[in-house]
Amino acid sequence: MTDKKKIPLTFYRTRSGREPVREWYKAQPKEDRNAIGHDLGSAQWAWPVGMPLCKPMGAGLYEIRTTLPSHRIARTLLIYWHGQLVALHAFIKKTRTTPHADITLARTRQQEVEHEKE
Repeated sequence: MTDKKKIPLTFYRTRSGREPVREWYKAQPKEDRNAIGHDLGSAQWAWPVGMPLCKPMGAGLYEIRTTLPSHRIARTLLIYWHGQLVALHAFIKKTRTTPHADITLARTRQQEVEHEKE
């Protein structure tokens, strides 16, 4: 029997209460949502998990890598913070490398989460 526990997953929330990652996720086709959900669930049960599912991006940021049934590639950028995974940003990858703008957005959100009052 394993001592592994499922780590909670939360979504980044803006000051106005929006959850952009959840909104993005819900806008994807059902088969793609299922694939993304499966990979996020795998990360929750096996954290810390390495390649090929999860790539460390440095400074506590991680990238969940999902190949979608629609023949696209999705990335979910997240952090492990206070015992939970926090999904900061998600997008369909269209270039070989992760676009700088996507990393910058995730890092900005990471700083907001890490500097919230507890």
